[in-house]
Amino acid sequence: MQDTIAETAATVGSFEAHPLTVHIGAELRGVNLAEVAHSDDLFAELKALLLRHKVLFVRDQDISRAEHVTLAERFGSLEDHPMAGSDPDHPGLVRIYKDLDSPAEHYENAYHCDATWREAPPMGCVLRMVEGPPVGGDTIWVNMAEAYRRLPEDVKARIAGLRARHSIEASFGANLPIEQRLALHERFPDAEHPVVRTHPETGEKVLFVNAFTTHLTNLHTPKNVRFGFDYSPGGSELLNYLIRQAAVPEYQVRWRWTPNSFAIWDNRSTQHYAVQDYWPAVRKMERAGVIGEKTF
Repeated sequence: MQDTIAETAATVGSFEAHPLTVHIGAELRGVNLAEVAHSDDLFAELKALLLRHKVLFVRDQDISRAEHVTLAERFGSLEDHPMAGSDPDHPGLVRIYKDLDSPAEHYENAYHCDATWREAPPMGCVLRMVEGPPVGGDTIWVNMAEAYRRLPEDVKARIAGLRARHSIEASFGANLPIEQRLALHERFPDAEHPVVRTHPETGEKVLFVNAFTTHLTNLHTPKNVRFGFDYSPGGSELLNYLIRQAAVPEYQVRWRWTPNSFAIWDNRSTQHYAVQDYWPAVRKMERAGVIGEKTF
């Protein structure tokens, strides 16, 4: 599926979709997500738009947490996050609350694809802002299918067939005492994914390395390595080059949050970056992540 959207706002089925950039993102208007949560037809329209635009945005959705969960469950079963607390009455609805008592951490302000440290990373997410700062706190999403499409052909040839390791231990676990960090690794061993995955629904090739990726796992072969520095630092330099593609503005859309605005994104073909430029203001988000499938 070629993703070069250049049209102006268009009514698609029941929704008015306003593309926000050429390659990624559309704002939906005239939408009630509570109705979508309970309608097969409306959800089918929303799902088709999601596959097209990769991230959808909707404002002014004062729906209940139960309706938030019901909408997300339309995509599939919800996952729990081992390092973030869920709403006790709505399992799978993760609270991402940042205030003056929150620990100083930087897990969100890196380009990442959620939970690629799982063997089956999430299919996608439905995220709502509950409370936000008067300015700042935007989130950036990146079209990683476009990032792959525009790689130089020699780079595409070099990375074809390569695989990489993704770790929760080296990210969320890095600040834990060593015993807890090793226990986290025991519970969630590093996952291995192709550097270029295939989207299971669109067939697109997607560049699939991010802030959770630690190293390439099958680079050290006679075909690729003449001397030790071809593998290290050579492999690390290649991986860092690939990870940096998410920072290219031409592949991005940036969303200014308002209370009760939603973002729905396809985690298989995007990365995102939550900009932490709002301290000392409060930013409270609630996210429902949908269990995905193994990569190929």
